[in-house]
Amino acid sequence: MGLPSEGANLSGDLMNATISVIAASLLLAAVMLGLYLRERQRRLQLGLKLEQAAQQMSIHLEHDRLTGLLTRSGFDVVLEKAVQKVDSSGGAFCVLYVALDNFGLLNDAFGQGIGDRLLKEVAERLTRCAELSTEACRITAGEFALIVNGGLAIGRSAAKSANSALTQPFRFEAIQTQVSCSIGIACYPEHGSRAKLLGHAALAMRSVKLNGGGDFCQYDLKMGLEVREQAVLVNDLRKALELGQFELFFQPKIDAISLQVTAAEALLRWHHPEHGLVSPVIFIPLAERYGLIGALGNWVIEEACRKAARWREHGLRMRVAVNISGYQMREDDLVERIESALQRSGLQPGRFTCEITESVAMEDTKVTQITFDKMRRAGFHVSIDDFGTGYSSLATLRRLPAAELKIDRAFVSDLEESEDARSIVKSIVSLAAALNLRVVAEGVETPGQCDLLVSMGCNELQGYLFSMPIPGDELERLALNNHRLKTVEFRQSLFATTLPTELDSSLH
Repeated sequence: MGLPSEGANLSGDLMNATISVIAASLLLAAVMLGLYLRERQRRLQLGLKLEQAAQQMSIHLEHDRLTGLLTRSGFDVVLEKAVQKVDSSGGAFCVLYVALDNFGLLNDAFGQGIGDRLLKEVAERLTRCAELSTEACRITAGEFALIVNGGLAIGRSAAKSANSALTQPFRFEAIQTQVSCSIGIACYPEHGSRAKLLGHAALAMRSVKLNGGGDFCQYDLKMGLEVREQAVLVNDLRKALELGQFELFFQPKIDAISLQVTAAEALLRWHHPEHGLVSPVIFIPLAERYGLIGALGNWVIEEACRKAARWREHGLRMRVAVNISGYQMREDDLVERIESALQRSGLQPGRFTCEITESVAMEDTKVTQITFDKMRRAGFHVSIDDFGTGYSSLATLRRLPAAELKIDRAFVSDLEESEDARSIVKSIVSLAAALNLRVVAEGVETPGQCDLLVSMGCNELQGYLFSMPIPGDELERLALNNHRLKTVEFRQSLFATTLPTELDSSLH
């Protein structure tokens, strides 16, 4: 048998090489497939994680971290869905714009920690309102928005419920405070397109604030004009002090037994070159909101002291009362500035009354308590104004250097018709007697109110029954010329030469 040929050997080698190449290719293909499948799985997992992260981010973007309510972007999504539902199925819904009155002042007074807790409690109260089957949103620090299913009647009912819920006292450990809110209502589709709805509700809210806050109203076309007028008024207000457009009027205080004038309260008036005499009900809230109240408050203190000094020079020695705002009570140097004004005018501290509203007096913050302590040491006559409208703590009231309580005019106006009003006034008089405080009733307009207040034991009366607020020069002229003001006389001791130690004895 012969040996294999050289060609046969070459053919075998080639076949073996081909098989090796095929095997290597298949192995490489398997490896590549495995790598591809593993990369594909990794990408699927990464995509799932990214989707979950996006969902979490969306939740965070749509919900406020502090209150848990919707953010503005989340609210816009819900608002768009509500519009689409009404457009396709009919019906209506309302947007309520809720703004806490003076939240900035409360936050400054109690600190950000208490401010944050207050906002969380406000959010909980809004969502707990039984009639609000709705979505709620936090717009800014002290402003919220609600979507309420239904027309204006339901929107007004919801606003009433929200207002009632927020006016209940807030308690945080030893701190108790009360807030009010201004609520604007806009209805879709009656009050405009989806893009304008929230803005229209905000306009209605600002209209409420312009009138003192603590209430609600629905949007009206004229409100846009009112906002523009307000902007012009604020601009005029910034220049009014420099241009000398302010004047103090004075309303006398009447002794309840003798019905004689014993003191006078200074009240600020603005002589606007176009609008005439502008009521403080309009411009004082604007001054507080736009940071002008400090300068106005300083001017009132200086002018009241200057007027009282002028009266003294002409032979009229009468205590003057000045309203002190919450902003002023939180100023470190308020008492020192009042003392300087008194010294420049040559007046005794006991002849100067600081009238401080009950809500401010009950704040019980460190800053206001320091101011009250300074007032006590300085010897000022302190009056708690608008008493009965807030939630006074008896313990706090006892610590204040108050000499008198001033009953809010709302109770006086209802005195003849309302047994509740009479009961409240009697309770205030009894409380004052227990604390050895005098009682002043403001807003007295009828002889019937006067007789009831005197019989209940009020010490002083103030109101249109005796005199409207009048310029200081006119008050001086009436006092010095005939010692009479309308139907009442000025107390004779106001014209007597008195020693500093005797200044207050004639008034008690």
